[in-house]
Amino acid sequence: MKDSLAYINALICAADHGRVLGYDNSHDHHHRHFMGDTQAIEFSSYALLVARFEPEVRDLWRREDEPQK
Repeated sequence: MKDSLAYINALICAADHGRVLGYDNSHDHHHRHFMGDTQAIEFSSYALLVARFEPEVRDLWRREDEPQK
């Protein structure tokens, strides 16, 4: 079964078709995308993957909303 979670915002990340953060198992292995880079991850369940993804996205959104210095 294929799975994929992605936060896409081309204004933040022009690489990887605008994917700022993502998790998927294309290419027959689970991996994490972040700002154009990828790294292998351990996968145990889709529910745990979502539980990892959601706080990361919320943190990115929080940082985006902070005033620029």
